[in-house]
Amino acid sequence: KFGTQTPDQQRQFNVEMMRTAKETAEYVALSTLGYPAEVVPGDVIIADLVCLEANEAGTECIDYAPSDDVLDPGDKLLKVDGVEIATVDDLAPILAEHEPGDVIEVEFERPGDGTRTGEIELIAAGGDDDRTIIGFQPFDTARADLPFDVDIDSGAIGGPSAGLAFTLTLIDELTPGELTGGRRVAGTGTISLDGTVGAIGGLGEKTSAVRQQGATVFLVPTAQGEADIARAREVAGDDVEIVPVATLDEALAALADLGGNGLELGTPGADYEPA
Repeated sequence: KFGTQTPDQQRQFNVEMMRTAKETAEYVALSTLGYPAEVVPGDVIIADLVCLEANEAGTECIDYAPSDDVLDPGDKLLKVDGVEIATVDDLAPILAEHEPGDVIEVEFERPGDGTRTGEIELIAAGGDDDRTIIGFQPFDTARADLPFDVDIDSGAIGGPSAGLAFTLTLIDELTPGELTGGRRVAGTGTISLDGTVGAIGGLGEKTSAVRQQGATVFLVPTAQGEADIARAREVAGDDVEIVPVATLDEALAALADLGGNGLELGTPGADYEPA
């Protein structure tokens, strides 16, 4: 069920993905409306360790980078080679002073266990990339720097699938009129900083939930692929119209076709001045 992750790590990852989805949605929504918004890099949290060799089927890693002997997914890097780390960008100048095979000390925080230290043998990035790396893949922990506070209460729900829905809801809240044209609309899909809508898991199950809740339109990611979308339409039957969208702009246009004001929003935040 969890692969190489423990249940605690899986829960933490889902919380991190939800946090990122909220931050990205806030940035995309406000910047679309012209508000001054920026993306600021966040903590360095380990998402996974680099796999050096997988099995023949490519389904399992049989040899991880040396970093796997020290770090676990979910760890937060605090210091590398004695230097404090605030964001991923801080790693490059430190690692530029080293070569693959060098051993450096890292200090990190492990959830539930506190601060730890360990020594890691560095490796080459591989391929055409001649960088020296520690051997991990980081979470996207960037946060949105906004002109006013935005709070999205997602309770204990994790994962990134509500990104598009968060973005559209914020746009609707910050503008007059109705983005949905008065229709009951549901949406799913991740959201990227450039407004791209990404695929999610369990589209068929989510379509069933949308139908049960009485929504008549369901915005879904075009990135799901034809087979997944066809399955959603089968589950939806005649009760829910499935509308694939690839970007935020396409979602706004689709809502406008339903009678919403998504193409008349303008940039009301351009003249915003903090109180």
